[in-house]
Amino acid sequence: MFGFLKGFFNRFLNDLFGGQRQVKLGLYGPPNGGKTTIANRICTDWLGEEMGSVSPIPHETREIQSKDKITIKKGKKQLSFSLVDTPGIATKIDYEEFIRSGLAPSVAKKRAKEATKGVIDSIKWLDDMDCVIVVLDATKDPYSQVNITIIGNLAARDIPVLLVANKIDLRKADEKKISAAFPQYDIVPMSAKKGTNIEGLYEALFKLASK
Repeated sequence: MFGFLKGFFNRFLNDLFGGQRQVKLGLYGPPNGGKTTIANRICTDWLGEEMGSVSPIPHETREIQSKDKITIKKGKKQLSFSLVDTPGIATKIDYEEFIRSGLAPSVAKKRAKEATKGVIDSIKWLDDMDCVIVVLDATKDPYSQVNITIIGNLAARDIPVLLVANKIDLRKADEKKISAAFPQYDIVPMSAKKGTNIEGLYEALFKLASK
């Protein structure tokens, strides 16, 4: 474990001083947790442009998206990395769910096919990640099969993890449930939609890098 973290930190340093390899920071989680909204916040803050589109219909992000050379600065400190936004991971994808959301049957079937491929790609990309932000919807039960599968896969790979309890602007949000479900990880409560506690997320990333 120590060796991995040492290597992880060294990769950050190498990147800071002009190394060729970009550290990969992945955004993972179930659909509609707010991954792309967070990616858009980070990219807008530090690159001046968004990562991708968002939608209330699940699986809006169906392909891996990334932005390179993002550098976050705080005082004299800075972190540089590639941010990778992944399709939402689900144990079941039913095209009828998309029809109920208002899509035409042909569009719904196409979306379901693309979403299934997106889940497979997300899991494949895990092996390329240096650290991961798991984005969970704070209004939902954290003890879902999807959440446990994601966390279990990250733990098995010994990848440093930060949890985000997103959507705290909503009345039903309860980040304490996420803390109770996964006490082994640091948790940042935030509202990506409103930008609430985005500074807390940046501070947590510096802490993650310094372990």
